[in-house]
Order: sequence, then C-alpha cells, then structure tokens
Amino acid sequence: MRRIIQRLIAAVMLSIGIVAAAVGTSYGQDKVVRIGYQKYGKLVLLKSKGTLEPKLAALGYKVAWTEFPSGPPLLEALNVGAIDFGNTGEAPPIFAQAAGAPIQYVAYEPPAPKGEAILVPKNSPLKSVTDLKGKKVALNKGSNVHYLLVKALEKAGVKYSEIEPVFLAPADARAAFERGAVDAWVIWDPFQAAAEAATGARTLADGTGIVANYQFYFASKKFLETDPKIVDAVLAELSAVDDWAKGDIHAVAEQLAPAIGLSVPVVEVALKRQSYGIKPITDAVIADQQQVADAFFALGLIPKSIRISDVARKSGS
Repeated sequence: MRRIIQRLIAAVMLSIGIVAAAVGTSYGQDKVVRIGYQKYGKLVLLKSKGTLEPKLAALGYKVAWTEFPSGPPLLEALNVGAIDFGNTGEAPPIFAQAAGAPIQYVAYEPPAPKGEAILVPKNSPLKSVTDLKGKKVALNKGSNVHYLLVKALEKAGVKYSEIEPVFLAPADARAAFERGAVDAWVIWDPFQAAAEAATGARTLADGTGIVANYQFYFASKKFLETDPKIVDAVLAELSAVDDWAKGDIHAVAEQLAPAIGLSVPVVEVALKRQSYGIKPITDAVIADQQQVADAFFALGLIPKSIRISDVARKSGS
C-alpha cells in the first residue's frame, strides 16, 4: 500500500511539474502559442524541423513547447490553461470532455489500427483475447489503448469486469510485463514495436477490425476563438511535415530515433503502422468518436454522457 501511495504521489507531482513548467515557459508572453507534444508523432517532427517558428514569427507569435508522457496529462494541461494546442489518441479527450475541459477537436489523422495492440510474453500460454478472462492486463488508464481493450474484450465475449486492469504508464507497464507481474499489456507504438523487438512479445490482437485508432489535434476553446488563424497556421505546417514524413520513412526514423531512445529499425516499424494525412474533422469521425464516448459511459468509466459534436470544429468553420 505504501508503494502504491508513493507512486500516486509521484504521478501527481509529475503532472503538477509539467503544468508548472508550461505555465512558467509562457509567463509574461502576450503573443505565444503553447504546444503540448508527446515523445512520438507529427508534433515532434514539427518541433525538430523548426519550420513553425518563422511562420508564426511573421504573424507576431512565438512558440513554446512542452513534452508530456501521455495524452491524459497533456489534456489536463490544456484544461488548466497551461497549453493552447496538442494531440492525443481517441480516449483521452473523452475523459477530458467529461471532466469539463474546454477542448476543441480541430483535425485528425486517418485510422492506424495496427499502431496499438494487446501483447503477451512470447512464451505465454494465452492464445486469444478470450484467454484474458481472470488475468491481469496492464494499460495506461484513459489512453487510446483503453478503448482497444474494451472493444477487444467485447468482441471476444469477455466482460470488462472479468479481467483485472492494472493501470500503469508505459515505462512501468513494460517493467511489469517483463518480470511477469501482469499477463498482458495493451500498448501503442513506438512502445509496442520496441517491446516486440526486445522481448519477442506476441500480439493477441491489434486494432484491425476492432477500433480505428485515430489521432486527434486539439486547441483550447479560448485560443481557437481568439486566434483561429494561428491554429490554421499550425495545422498547415503539420500537414507539410506529414507530407515529408510519408514520403521518406527511413529519414524520419533516423531523425526520431535518437530523440526517443530507440533504434532506427524499431522506429521504422512503428512509422509504417502509422497513418498519414492531417484532415479537418468530419461528421463521420465525430460519429466514430461518439461511439467511444458512449462505450465508456456504459461501462461507468466516465461520469456522464457527452456529445462530441459540442466540441468539434468542423471543416470550413
């Protein structure tokens, strides 16, 4: 129990520290767009390419970047006003909207169902998702893989209440997975590709035929209302980076690998499972995301029913 409390305190302090850092970075700057990013993805490429800063400087804006370990703390930072823009997968914005965060969906990347999976050790006796009944399954609570687990269990005829979820951040989950403290691990790339390469982990199921695994881009409601042209400028530069990335995956892997501490081949595997094309939010995507929200509400994972259309910026708006 003492260890659990210590871990909770550490997690809270990490989130507070990240938010404080983001606020501190932007303090006293009237014209700044504060961007939250994770260790992997298009925003990392945009930051490393350095093309956004001169474009926004011409519009009278500076850029402040803050890294987050996963989607939930990134959206918490957006909720408290520490960042203006960021991206996560499907699940984090569901929890954020249910908690009253002033988020606005502004763009998405097409489905990448192979970019997340339920993994088991290479010598595990588990052969299918059905075998997870009564087992310990590690995952990052509120992240994209939370929905993958919910839907994979549903498809296999296993109730969510019939497994034992163990909520851990990726690094802690990897350690628990390797020492056999959990039976399975639901994780996304590049952690997924890294575990497969290093441990020979097997895939019980990825998102194929189960979930879409979208990536979404968000702005705070206030920033979008005040500075829509800056949001559009960020999205335009993201699209340019995306075009470059899909045309030269090896070059992208070479650029990302040192920053995320993985080998180039591992990063290439992850990049090939990623999707490309930054697109405006559509009614079809809103409908897909509404299914995620409804599933979480039905399971009691969020406290109230929400409407995704209430916080979505549609094409042309």
